[in-house]
Amino acid sequence: MEARAHLKYARISPRKVQIICDLIRGKDTNTARAILMQTPKAGCEYMLKLLNSAIANAENNHEMDTQRLYISEVFASPGPILKRYRPRAFGRAYRINKRTSHITIALKEKE
Repeated sequence: MEARAHLKYARISPRKVQIICDLIRGKDTNTARAILMQTPKAGCEYMLKLLNSAIANAENNHEMDTQRLYISEVFASPGPILKRYRPRAFGRAYRINKRTSHITIALKEKE
């Protein structure tokens, strides 16, 4: 059995979040939490909040032991892109893409 938590429409690029996903994939929850607290990346706040939510889901909804949990699956997929325009010289306009992500964490118990 696995417990999941989803974060949708996070205002950060999935490319930035994927770096953090690679850091914590396969680790136990206490180690992952420590890594997220000490890593100076913008997406760590989102990931730490999501990890705590997944742990709470595992404990309350699935009656799993929180000491034996590890991250079995974590990924970030692209969400909708907010398109903005910036004025440039000679009356031109350049497009700025403000990307969003959907982040998912799945936890399992060690056997």
